[in-house]
This record gives sequence, C-alpha cells and structure tokens, in this order.
Amino acid sequence: MKIFITDKQKAELEHLHDTSRDKRVCDRIKAVLLASEGWSSAMIAQALRLHETTVNQHINDYVNTRKLKPENGGSASRLCAEKTALLISYLSQHLFHHTHDIVAYVEHRWAIRFGIPGMNKWLHRHGFSYKKPAGVPHKFSEKNQKHFIEYYENLKKTAGNEPILFIDAVHPTQATKLSYGWIRKGHKKSVKTTGSRIRLNILGALI
Repeated sequence: MKIFITDKQKAELEHLHDTSRDKRVCDRIKAVLLASEGWSSAMIAQALRLHETTVNQHINDYVNTRKLKPENGGSASRLCAEKTALLISYLSQHLFHHTHDIVAYVEHRWAIRFGIPGMNKWLHRHGFSYKKPAGVPHKFSEKNQKHFIEYYENLKKTAGNEPILFIDAVHPTQATKLSYGWIRKGHKKSVKTTGSRIRLNILGALI
C-alpha cells in the first residue's frame, strides 16, 4: 500500500518514534513510514511480525484520521448489541483457528473492520479463550450406546455364572490432529476425527 507523506510529516513521525515508549505507537509509525517508502503490506507485516490486516488498519488510521495512538478497550464498540449477540452465537457454533479469520468474517458480513489486537480483546471480553477442542469419534451414536447399555444390563441378569468378556482393539494409526481455536469459556467444542486406512490391529479381552 503506497502512501504519500510530506518531508515534514516524515520528520515528525521519526521524532515521535524515537521519543515514544509505547511499542504499539512505534509499530504504527514504522508501518506508515515503510508504506511511504513503497513497501507492500505483506512486507511490512513480515518485518514487524504483525498480521497484514493489522498493518493495513494502522496505515488507514493514519491516512484517514492521523491516528497513531491505540484506543484502550480495542474495537468492541464497533458492534452493536444485536451484532454482538449474533457473532457470539456464530462463534459458539463454528470453530475458528485464527483471529484474522474472525476479523475477515466480521468484515465480510457487516463491513466492519477490526484490528487483530482489538478482536483479541473483544473475544476475551465476551468469554472466549484459545484452547483445544475435544475430539469425538465421527461414527459415535448416542442412540446405539443407550441400546447397548440396556442390552448389557439384561445380559448380566441372565448370564448366571458364565463370564462376560469385553473384547476391545487398539489401532495405532495416523489420526486427526486437533489444534487450538477460539472457544467460549465453559463450553466444549467437538470435532469429528478420522484416521487413515493403514493401521496395526491389536486385540484384547477382559473378564
């Protein structure tokens, strides 16, 4: 994103960068200065270790309003109560692995742009935390499980002295690997898991 700033503005920005103790302000200044020198947003993001969306937001903030100082509290006020409730509901039903994906979703749905830090604050403020979901077998059936329990209880009553054997198997294989994502605190997120067809079958039985 190429922008134009005057020599006076550049000197003021460089002076502010040298005197500011706020790293966030310094990052914003560096993004503006590098953009004025012809750096792309992707190059600036890599150099500053920021997401490209955040870099674009910093540059737009300066170009439009000369904003360099981040506001405390992030971007929570950008969503009204209705949109906030809708976003909480959507995030509770769908797993997002990265904050920038949520930023992109909000911008696509409501044309409201968040920065990565602002969205992180919004997520924490509304009860979300970054944690790993719980894996459940993709063929799990609660109905079949209930039928088995009923069958087993009846079997114990009719088996008499005959032993009841439980046979199980272990199948070492390359299975689905769960990763972290934004999940609301106090809630569990389930992800269907599968494995490859190449595996070793080990059988065992317990009385």
